[in-house]
Amino acid sequence: MPVKKAVIPAAGLGTRFLPASKAIPKEMIPVVDMPAIQYAVEEAVRAGIRDILIVTSWGKGALEDHFDHAVELEMRLEKGGKDEELAEVRRLSEIADVHSVRQKEPLGLGHAVLMAKQHVGDEPFAVLLPDEIVPEPAGDEIGLIEEMVRIYEERNASVVLVQEVAQDQLSSYGVISGEQVHDDLFRIATFVEKPAPEDAPSNLGSRGRYVLAPQVFDAIERTTPGWGGEIQVTDAIANLAQEREVYAFVYRGPMFDMGKKLDYLKASVELALRRPDIGKQFREWLIDLAGGLDRDADG
Repeated sequence: MPVKKAVIPAAGLGTRFLPASKAIPKEMIPVVDMPAIQYAVEEAVRAGIRDILIVTSWGKGALEDHFDHAVELEMRLEKGGKDEELAEVRRLSEIADVHSVRQKEPLGLGHAVLMAKQHVGDEPFAVLLPDEIVPEPAGDEIGLIEEMVRIYEERNASVVLVQEVAQDQLSSYGVISGEQVHDDLFRIATFVEKPAPEDAPSNLGSRGRYVLAPQVFDAIERTTPGWGGEIQVTDAIANLAQEREVYAFVYRGPMFDMGKKLDYLKASVELALRRPDIGKQFREWLIDLAGGLDRDADG
């Protein structure tokens, strides 16, 4: 079956981005002028996926509001002649069929994905973690989720995104090992959540994008709490890989973890530089800023 549904887990507390995430959902923190959750939705839509389920929790109604009609705002924009802003606000409410379900307890990413079982049914689906932002591909380049969907449909098997990770950072990721099918594709043999660097089976860590067969729901239901006392999607996929083929796609492009402040700043800069409306002026300012810093360093 074609991949027509996406799940975006957004129920976490956002503790890595305090104090900004104390009063607003971390997924609504803007990168340039778009909240992080919107980048994930737009990425799914570019891959032809318009049925999107956001897994939320208490206090995250703003995520649903962002993709809903805002009647009073639209009226004010229309009366004020702000046609460009009005078009963008209306586009957001029509960009996809956005649904939501609440994860009432913080039981882990695996449990958050399981919350989508009734909505997804017996269909394959994509999972996009909004903490991870992937810049829009340029020109005729194929998008990341589009490539993962292509692999899923070609091999009729679940696909996990991985990237090469520095040895001292492996304990922050789910790490795979397996048989290399070609340069950028591995058949997963083991998948370990947050191993100690010396115990990691490889240097390939998972990075927040999955295209999964519906059988993963059964695997999650059979998975006991693991690292951190939570139900880990890593453990469920590891169990699934013992029963049927699961692949890891090695992505070599840019990707930014919004839970890391340095990555957040890098994402803001790179995405701003890609913008046709402000990119040129921003680049010129950055060059001037860097020149001034060099002069200050030289005394």
